[in-house]
Amino acid sequence: MTIAIKRIYDPAEPADGYRALVDGMWPRGVSKEKAAVDGWYRELAPSRELRRWFGHDPARWREFRQRYFGELAAAEPESLETLRRHARESGLTLVFAARDREHNNAVALRDYLEGRR
Repeated sequence: MTIAIKRIYDPAEPADGYRALVDGMWPRGVSKEKAAVDGWYRELAPSRELRRWFGHDPARWREFRQRYFGELAAAEPESLETLRRHARESGLTLVFAARDREHNNAVALRDYLEGRR
């Protein structure tokens, strides 16, 4: 299973495979053409309450992951399985907008999809 992570502001490349935007809101200043995403999985984004609580504070990262994993466990299993299938078959790039490349929902979602808890 191949899962990469990339900011939406970075250029799309053929090696990205299936590009899945995993944010709840469309990123500012990015057209759908420039984003070059194959699917938008807003149902897999953290809840508004969790996102606000986290505030991209690295000190809250561990707790954020635990809470987000709980939300993902209750999410639509079809969406999660679709992403896993793309990761196995053609490669998957989870696309996000946050500035922090290490502490964001795409990183946590990758870990969840790969079974790293």
